[in-house]
Amino acid sequence: MTDRLPEPPAGLDDPHYAAFAWARFRGIMAWMVLAAAICVAAIIVAMAHVQGPLHLVTMLAVMGGVGGSVMMAGLLMGLAFLSSGSGHDEDVTRLE
Repeated sequence: MTDRLPEPPAGLDDPHYAAFAWARFRGIMAWMVLAAAICVAAIIVAMAHVQGPLHLVTMLAVMGGVGGSVMMAGLLMGLAFLSSGSGHDEDVTRLE
């Protein structure tokens, strides 16, 4: 028998740190929603200036394509920051 004390939970296993990390991730995503909306609005205005009045389908396609791309980039980068900041990247290399 060993007299070792169990280690406190690390990273997202710690409820307090997990709440902080997920709140930070939601904050990043909120800023990315704003960035996506600005990008979509700028592209729609630019396209309307070049091509004239746009059809609804064209505007929806721009919203899906540009907005979806910006949101997907923000989501993936946010999850990479979450993984790195919470120590999950180091847990992968740790052998038991």
